[in-house]
Amino acid sequence: MDIKKIFEKNRDWVQQKLDLDENYFRNLSKGQNPDILYIGCSDSRVTAEELMGISPGEAFVHRNIANMVPNTDLSAMSVIEYAVEYLKVEHIVVCGHYYCGGVKAAMESTDMGLLNPWLRNIRDVYRFHKDELKDIEDEDARYKRLVELNVQEQCINVIKTAVVQKADKERVINVHGWVFDIHSGKLIDLKINFRKLLENVMEIYRLQ
Repeated sequence: MDIKKIFEKNRDWVQQKLDLDENYFRNLSKGQNPDILYIGCSDSRVTAEELMGISPGEAFVHRNIANMVPNTDLSAMSVIEYAVEYLKVEHIVVCGHYYCGGVKAAMESTDMGLLNPWLRNIRDVYRFHKDELKDIEDEDARYKRLVELNVQEQCINVIKTAVVQKADKERVINVHGWVFDIHSGKLIDLKINFRKLLENVMEIYRLQ
């Protein structure tokens, strides 16, 4: 790719926005008030705003390899803290995608250097759900199911955070687990009942 083309495309994009609304960027510069915190994968094929069909300013976005929310990751924890405490978002979405390279790598016994501790978080998800996953004979179906289970576990990690627990007592915060199907382009709501899922263990994680 010719990197100069990006600046040409940027100029075209700016003009398109101004043609529709001459105050577009003036209004955008006044600040942000998103309703959604979107936590997704860094995969170049999966863009947050485009797949949701929303505009700049409508979602606060955090992306990393395999849409992880480990409690030791200060970047992810800081994003959640800021979005919940200061932006007052109403929805937190963890969105994975089928054929995720990070999930695939975690399923293989390969030394990937610095990525090893990051991928171990996904391998732990596999361990938690080993019996279910081993019963799936088709490798592709097992791969897709691990993507879904990883989304579920990362949503649980969101719910465990102190800032979400505190805010949930003061207002409604909805946590959603989604998967983007690259083959069809469709977003899939996994419709996970987190309160049911956590009812027997939340006392361990409850901080307040």
